[in-house]
Amino acid sequence: MKIFSKKILSKDDLHALSTEIAEIEKKTAGELRIVLRHHRHLAERKLSLHELALKEFTRMGMHRTKHRSGVLIFLLISERKFQIIADEGIHSRVEDGTWDGVAAAMSSHFKGNNFKTGLSEALQTVGNILALHFPAAGESGNELPNDVVEE
Repeated sequence: MKIFSKKILSKDDLHALSTEIAEIEKKTAGELRIVLRHHRHLAERKLSLHELALKEFTRMGMHRTKHRSGVLIFLLISERKFQIIADEGIHSRVEDGTWDGVAAAMSSHFKGNNFKTGLSEALQTVGNILALHFPAAGESGNELPNDVVEE
């Protein structure tokens, strides 16, 4: 989906989203990450957006979580597009169209330049889905960093 401007989030916004991820992950054994990529690297020019997001998912070790319950929200700013990638543990448990619904809600906010709100609401929705299927229930928790990655 095409929708971004060059600078979409302030440092305060990035910090707030990272804090939100940490709070959400206290309620689930799942993992959430956001990556803001400004442009493709030269070697990635032939990759589809989905392939690029999968590559980032793997690079960040999201496929190695205990329950395979990681969800990545990947934004490619130069192309004004984004992709949501869910690992097989959580993807296999949700209804078809779940991620499309999250994407549509994000897109609606992004079109109004409400990037932080769009990402925050997506985090809450995905967090609720993860908590439903992978509640914290005494899990040791956080397997991956909570920071929003900006490249």
